[in-house]
Amino acid sequence: MEMTGFQGSRDYVASEELMASVNIAIALQKPLLIKGEPGTGKTMLAQAVANALGKKLIIWNIKSTTKAQEGLYVYDTIQRLYDGQFGEDGVDDISRYIKLGKLGEAFDSDEQVVLLIDEIDKADLEFPNDLLWELDQMEFYINETKRTVKAKHRPIVIITSNAEKELPDAFLRRCIFHFIDFPSPELLEEIVKVHYPNVEENLLKNAMDVFYEIRAIRDIRKKPSTSELIDWVNALQIGGISADRIKEALPFIGVVVKKDEDLELVRHEVH
Repeated sequence: MEMTGFQGSRDYVASEELMASVNIAIALQKPLLIKGEPGTGKTMLAQAVANALGKKLIIWNIKSTTKAQEGLYVYDTIQRLYDGQFGEDGVDDISRYIKLGKLGEAFDSDEQVVLLIDEIDKADLEFPNDLLWELDQMEFYINETKRTVKAKHRPIVIITSNAEKELPDAFLRRCIFHFIDFPSPELLEEIVKVHYPNVEENLLKNAMDVFYEIRAIRDIRKKPSTSELIDWVNALQIGGISADRIKEALPFIGVVVKKDEDLELVRHEVH
């Protein structure tokens, strides 16, 4: 089997292990389940894979109320009833009132797409199990029209989880799993420079020193993420803050620290 190569992208720095996991999942035609801290680039990975491989990205954002059925299709009975009352033509054609969900769109696409199922652990515990057949067989049946929607091209499926809930074993068995570790200082520096290639070296070094010091505080409730460091570096540049003032004054620290209790801790611990 020819292996499609993902090597990161100009806008996304990926570790060797992550790139290998993406490529193995593509080769084995299995969903890639990505876990990691919030802000470690889980969602951005799907966009990077789509960009690198020249494929369309379809995003299914999962909420606590999301049901698996919504990803397949919905039957708009209300619109059909409304059209019937006002004598619209074609009301007997039920297919007019079937709207494919994100999974249905991915299956029905004429070209292979990247499908992101984002934050799957937000839904109830039955949600992943309810998708097992569809993700295995790459097809589903529309009862109202007696039509089977079968994937024309098996999508590249990337699933993210913030590990808020344990996922069912039967679901995990069908996935390739990768945990995105928090980036090393070297990788983090590379990530920041993708966004701000001309950042002043001392400013970045001092900001990162404070950033890692904050993450190391034992009682911190919300550790700052990669995305918050990127925003902070931008704020420091826009504010014209000199590198030697960063640790002393903690300028714009509210960009990095988002809880009152943490703010007090940081001001007490970082000096």
